[in-house]
Amino acid sequence: MPETNLAFWTASPGCGELRPVTVRPPAAGEVLVRSLYGAVSRGTESLVFRGEVPESEYQRMRAPFQEGEFPGPVKYGYISVGIVEDGVGPEAAALRGRMVFCLHPHQTRYVVPARAVIPLPPGVPAARAVLAANMETAINACWDGRPAVGDHIAVVGAGVVGSLVASLCAAIPGTEVQLIDIDPGRARLAAALGLAHRLPAAAHGDCDLVFHASGHPAGLATALELAGQEATVIEMSWYGRASVPLPLGGAFHARRLNIKSSQVGHIPPQQGPRWAYRRRMELALSMLVDPRLDALISGETDFQDLPALMQRLAYAPAGALCERIRYPGIGSHDTPNTTSGDASCTA
Repeated sequence: MPETNLAFWTASPGCGELRPVTVRPPAAGEVLVRSLYGAVSRGTESLVFRGEVPESEYQRMRAPFQEGEFPGPVKYGYISVGIVEDGVGPEAAALRGRMVFCLHPHQTRYVVPARAVIPLPPGVPAARAVLAANMETAINACWDGRPAVGDHIAVVGAGVVGSLVASLCAAIPGTEVQLIDIDPGRARLAAALGLAHRLPAAAHGDCDLVFHASGHPAGLATALELAGQEATVIEMSWYGRASVPLPLGGAFHARRLNIKSSQVGHIPPQQGPRWAYRRRMELALSMLVDPRLDALISGETDFQDLPALMQRLAYAPAGALCERIRYPGIGSHDTPNTTSGDASCTA
């Protein structure tokens, strides 16, 4: 184990840096994981980076293995794919040499309980497994929305999660799914996933079910416009401290529309008696065998450049989808600078 390992911290709102971290040897029932790939969950992590988590949500927003407190300094994140280098005890030792997914902040090496990691299934490469947390969110949204055979479905917001929701719904026989985004460039992404892209003005209304995942209030207004009589809008966007105006006049009440929130932190009641969080994540990983999903990776950045990447994604994302993080030892790049001065901040 190298003497110096690094973790990404939001030191204060708008300021991120790499800090040295001490990684102890694993104890009984624990594994040591060396990170291979990670990714930035752009919506949630941008809110954390900008310091926009409401104080009322500090506890509910805690990520597994988070250190520090909101608004900062805080070590936050939950997308890590790595290889188990060591493990103590029968269960942990059996994982040595396996590639695994873990809901862990951005860090070069870490020690966690063996039950906290999930081995990658056959056919899922480590580089694509970074989509697991997003797929898990999409699965949960579909459980909340309960799309049915033959439904006309609209998904507003062609980001990673919205595109995954649309892809899952399109696999249901007889459905007609439209992926709606204000960016004409998303048509290429939709085509790669076998989906139909439409600009809001060209979208078809009277939908049986609408998912909103754009992260913008205007997108939610569009979702309400597209919903048919007594239809449900599944709201997947989270706005942090921002207030969201809604057009609840007009025909909103006459059409008896429903707005239902969806959040991956809880398994829906109808699945609760049979599903655990681990089973849901195992399902999410198994669904990443489709190579078309690589279209959701819009860029790759070395871990040493993560502070600058977070700065760009938080304030000028410019069409970014899943931004993958590549750790030392992948490819030909060098070991990152081990000083804690690698920082990127907005005054």
